[in-house]
Amino acid sequence: MTQSRPQLVSFDEFIDWYPEHSEHRYELHNGVIIEMPKPRGKHSEIAGFLSLELGIECRNCQLPYLIPKECVVKPFREESGYEPDLIVLDRLSLDNEPRWETGSIITMGASVRLIVEVVSTNWRDDYFRKASDYEEMGIPEYWIVDYLGLGGKRFIGNPKQPTLSIHQLVEEEYQVSLFQGNRPIESPGFPELNLTVEQIFQGRC
Repeated sequence: MTQSRPQLVSFDEFIDWYPEHSEHRYELHNGVIIEMPKPRGKHSEIAGFLSLELGIECRNCQLPYLIPKECVVKPFREESGYEPDLIVLDRLSLDNEPRWETGSIITMGASVRLIVEVVSTNWRDDYFRKASDYEEMGIPEYWIVDYLGLGGKRFIGNPKQPTLSIHQLVEEEYQVSLFQGNRPIESPGFPELNLTVEQIFQGRC
């Protein structure tokens, strides 16, 4: 039996199709709509903990940033769109985003201070696809929180272990620092953030 190929859709078609009040999240990968189960358990706990800690840091340092509940990032490629686990936006840049008010859509890397992805079984998307697209957009900082150590050995070392990877944009390319065990993280955009890797993976201080 010959299987039919999935119908490819554009970003705008994806946004028009996106169902409201769904128990799932969806992303567009190379024209194909991918169902992304909503974060649960430890995944959700880590994302919530980081959102709280980064929000407190923004307030304490009086940074003009916000952390939206939902947001879709549109890379330069027309056929992709991502919904990060956590995104920190620059309020001062949102006036230049043509689709923010009507669709919570981010199209410019200058609007983003940080993106965080918590790794699930589809770890290749975080390490390959999204890292490349976020780099191309010029997003200055990107964290991959691999609390189960699922990523490939080329990314987190051998033997594999839970790892937080911080990508910093340097001369238009990401430079990656790996943090494991009880090591304090070092965030270029949030240098006063006082958290260890273990605290992040446990979802509590």
